[in-house]
Amino acid sequence: MKKISQLIMGLILCGVLTASATAQSIYATPYTFTTIAGTAGNYGGTDGTNGAAQFHWPEGVAVDTNGNLYVADNYENTIRKVAPAGTNWVVTTIAGTAGATGGTDGTGAAARFSEPVGITIDQTGNLYVADNGNDTIREITPSGPNWVVSTIAGTAGIGGTADGTNGDAQFNAPSGIAVDTNGTLYVADSYYSIIRKVAPVGTNWVVTTIAGTAQNDGYADGTNGAAQFSGPSSITVDGSGNLYVADTYNYTIRKIAPSGTNWVVTTIAGQAGNSGTADGTNLAAQFNFSSGIASDSSGNLYVADTYNDTIRKIAPSGTNWVVSTLAGVAGVTGSNDGTGTNALFNWPYAVATDGAGHLFVGDSINGTIRMGWIAAVPNLKVVLTATNSVVVSWPNLGGYTLQSSPDLTATNWAGYGGAVTTVNGTNSVTISPPAGKRFFRLTN
Repeated sequence: MKKISQLIMGLILCGVLTASATAQSIYATPYTFTTIAGTAGNYGGTDGTNGAAQFHWPEGVAVDTNGNLYVADNYENTIRKVAPAGTNWVVTTIAGTAGATGGTDGTGAAARFSEPVGITIDQTGNLYVADNGNDTIREITPSGPNWVVSTIAGTAGIGGTADGTNGDAQFNAPSGIAVDTNGTLYVADSYYSIIRKVAPVGTNWVVTTIAGTAQNDGYADGTNGAAQFSGPSSITVDGSGNLYVADTYNYTIRKIAPSGTNWVVTTIAGQAGNSGTADGTNLAAQFNFSSGIASDSSGNLYVADTYNDTIRKIAPSGTNWVVSTLAGVAGVTGSNDGTGTNALFNWPYAVATDGAGHLFVGDSINGTIRMGWIAAVPNLKVVLTATNSVVVSWPNLGGYTLQSSPDLTATNWAGYGGAVTTVNGTNSVTISPPAGKRFFRLTN
């Protein structure tokens, strides 16, 4: 897994070296992750600060404009708030009672949930929850210091596929939920592999199926009901109203674009039926039961690739989508904090982004909430000597390896293999003399 800091090129033409140092946008810079709430392996429903708080399979995460997190704590059947307080994070339960299951509406601890999974927040601070075990969509509205829970679509204990208004609509194991700037909700209705729209109409909520056909699991791109999904777990929406779905059992990421009154489904990354760990472009990338997806204001997507125990980024590049790994090691579970491959996860299930470039992850089996940000990485420098040698140097911060390539093809990167000299805290290699052009990068 390649973690990129800086990419540079040295090129000799007619005895003149042209050199530049620039980030290469098609590769991701590694992220540093730290645990902000919960302690790995210490499950429960206890409120508290930082590691004193407990979670039990946090499967949904949302973040508001003030940097507060909201967590769907699946096994405890509660909704938790994780609020920044200086350098600390304070966890409180805002709805539901730990360990108590049900479908009751009410205020605070009087409300009941059944294995809630997805959670999202609108522009006015209302929360919406995909209450998986109840087959319902719940709204949680702030009222002073309290939070009032109501069921806006579906009826607890009645699973099905019916479109309709409020309680006449039916869901079956809704898992993912997202809200657009107009307050319209979109739901990944996992069991029947369909995508639903829940639109506010006055005081009512009208549910329609916009993509996929109930009880017709499969894999097909297409428009509306002609498209097929298999166990979609999570959904997000960008600023243009496009939807993106983690199509979990197909090992793919799907885009659902509005086109007039229709919705057109395409696959942007991954290969149906072909799980794996590969980074790459479009269908060359691979995923393994990815369960969480989020988008940022620049159009990048972030994926909790659950069975791979990694956090992935999907960046638009023209008409393509380039997948890279930000943190974690595929197939290696753990709870370590750190940068890139030094950070370890155990079934990361949910991911959310804030406006400051942070990622928040519900690390389900660890029972923790993790925060990630772009790692501070060293710059590469290239200098031409009087003998036409090239010296490539970078600060000796540890953990980085120099790679080189004759081009930018992903498969052509390899360890440089030259002798590294360290003087006064600076690493350097000398290439004497270089022929043609050569790209360099640091990996972590």
